Amino acid sequence: MKRTINNIITETNYTPKSIRTIYRSNRNSKIGYWLLGVFLFLFLVLFLPWTQNISSTGHVTTLYQDQRPQQINTVIPGKIIKWYIKEGDVVKKGDTLLQLADTKDDYLDSNLVERTKDQLVSKEQKLMYYNEKINAIELQINAIENNRALKINAYENKIEQYKRKLISDSAEVIAAEVDYKIANEQLTRGKQLFNQGAISLVEQERRTAQNNKTLAVLTEKQQKLLNTKQEINIIKIDINSISQEADDKIFKSRSEIATSRGEIAGTDGEVAKNKNILANYISRGNQKWLIAPQDGQIIKAKKSGINEIVKEGEMIVEMVPTNIDNAVELFIDPMDLMLINPGQQVRLIFDGFPAIVFSGWPENSYGTFSGVVSMVENNRNENGKFRILVIPDNQQKKWPKELKTGTGVKGFALLKTVPIWYELWRQINGFPPEYYKVKAINKNTK
Repeated sequence: MKRTINNIITETNYTPKSIRTIYRSNRNSKIGYWLLGVFLFLFLVLFLPWTQNISSTGHVTTLYQDQRPQQINTVIPGKIIKWYIKEGDVVKKGDTLLQLADTKDDYLDSNLVERTKDQLVSKEQKLMYYNEKINAIELQINAIENNRALKINAYENKIEQYKRKLISDSAEVIAAEVDYKIANEQLTRGKQLFNQGAISLVEQERRTAQNNKTLAVLTEKQQKLLNTKQEINIIKIDINSISQEADDKIFKSRSEIATSRGEIAGTDGEVAKNKNILANYISRGNQKWLIAPQDGQIIKAKKSGINEIVKEGEMIVEMVPTNIDNAVELFIDPMDLMLINPGQQVRLIFDGFPAIVFSGWPENSYGTFSGVVSMVENNRNENGKFRILVIPDNQQKKWPKELKTGTGVKGFALLKTVPIWYELWRQINGFPPEYYKVKAINKNTK
């Protein structure tokens, strides 16, 4: 039977130095103490605080729509005749990007705006003439009315004169009637006396002549009275005729006024139409120069060269605004949506910026940046996740100025702080993180 080293040592009661050096047979092992310490350390670590979090990826965007990359389109169709910029140039608001030439037949006249202005001036002068015509007709109506009033007043005065003459004629008729009655009675008594032989034939003839004379005077006075009445009636007829004639002239003048006002209304419409056409021509002329809507950098030109035809509404170049308010766009799984709400703290790692991350101990991480959830979409995205926007937390470390739109981002939405043993137990059982609401909501304004 083969002997072992321990047997040899036991038999000889002597341990060589080489064996003592290699096997350390005379030393006590402390591995047990180390294991105990490690287990004790791990046990204590289980009670350390751990911040639950939801990790997600996304990219840098902008908080406001007008700060995102935008297309610059042409409003009118045309032909490119000159470029003022190239890709990569940084432009200011109002800078000219390119010049177009119109290709439609209706706008090829170089004096189109001036000719339209002349048409507009002509229409406005026509309005002025119609207004002057209306004023003249109104003055004419006033003159007709005044003339009618004067004539009627004159005829009314004449009627008053005839009325007074009518009174005189009536008195004369009454006197003539009295004379005729007396003469008639004398003639009747004369006939009786003549038959009795009391008066001569001469006296009888005288009385007959006197009676005929008074009858003629009476007839004359009556005819004169009738003539006076007839004159009054004629004057009244003349007054009605004057009024009718004046009314006819006034009605005709008012008809001309109405016609002129109708022409004014039509001309007003033509003036408004010409003004609209003129404004459109001026605006269209201004659209021949493509202007930068804001400060930014030209990153893409879809069209190139000279004399290239562009369609209405077609994109010419794409521009990225210079001054933007950065935000981060993250996508959250539907299961974690209820754990995210506005005001939630988020730690961010930007591509290109080195970072050392301890997701459960955000305070000990290096190279991460703080953000706050600004918006949570209520509609699921095309990729089956919900989009959230994260804005900078102004009370923490500011985001890098070198950030560009589209830079990749990894985010950790910070939730409730729990012991490590609880987090391990939750992860093993597949339970969701602790649900709670953020009390204070930190909003960033533009």
